[in-house]
Amino acid sequence: MGELVRKGFGLPEGMLGRVGGWLMVRGNGPTEKHLVKLAGLQPNEHVVVLGPGPGVGLRAAAKYSGIVVGVDPSDTMLLAARERCSDLVETGKVQLVRGAAGDTHQPDQSASVVLSVNNVQLWEDRPAAYAEIRRILKPNGRLLIAVHEKWAPTNLATELTTAGFTNVTSTTWDPPGRLASTAAIYTANR
Repeated sequence: MGELVRKGFGLPEGMLGRVGGWLMVRGNGPTEKHLVKLAGLQPNEHVVVLGPGPGVGLRAAAKYSGIVVGVDPSDTMLLAARERCSDLVETGKVQLVRGAAGDTHQPDQSASVVLSVNNVQLWEDRPAAYAEIRRILKPNGRLLIAVHEKWAPTNLATELTTAGFTNVTSTTWDPPGRLASTAAIYTANR
């Protein structure tokens, strides 16, 4: 990954990270809201959002669920999410944690749902991340992953099945907007 792409989207930092965050709001925002609707979140559910970027999905998930935890390795994105969700952070409805898909810092079987939009292709060690997700998901918990179809790992459904997830399905969705591109959406259960 080139340095400009890494600083703008991979591990956003500085001015490039802020520009990347602005683009994420416009390009990923509709997909994040769509994924939250697909998840069918309930008021008592604990949701973990992997790589929440500037917090659009965090805010959307907080409307329907109990607690929402955003786990991101980028201080720039955690700051942007904190700004977007400041009222929800103050009340404890949204929590922000510096971490990664492979190390969420969440307790065993604490999450009802794990959401990820446009970052699975950036995970350094996907098998380790899948193991971490299975560890934090409650039995029969739900995993929903959306990724730009053109950047989706080629065997993502197979990877999820190999990692022990069940009921793995995949679909596509065309979000509105000029900056959005077709999303490949994967759902699975622990």
